[in-house]
Amino acid sequence: MANIKSAKKRILVNETKAARNKTIKSKVKTAVKKVEAAIAQKDAEAARTALHAAIVEISKAGSKGVYHKKTVSRKISRLSKAVNSIA
Repeated sequence: MANIKSAKKRILVNETKAARNKTIKSKVKTAVKKVEAAIAQKDAEAARTALHAAIVEISKAGSKGVYHKKTVSRKISRLSKAVNSIA
């Protein structure tokens, strides 16, 4: 356990940030799963709707620094390509 006050604070701040990042990543994963489920059922309309929601979540995660900018664009690109392939 840390003895220095600033080290104790860093531990608390890191726990807070880790919890925030975990919830954001979980939202992204859930949104991606919804898109993939719609693609598996070959439901183009539901896939487009889910894709839009997923893009919003992924973009938010990128703007908050949870994901790198290029990771965000890669995830969005792959999902868009998959949705377009069933259309």
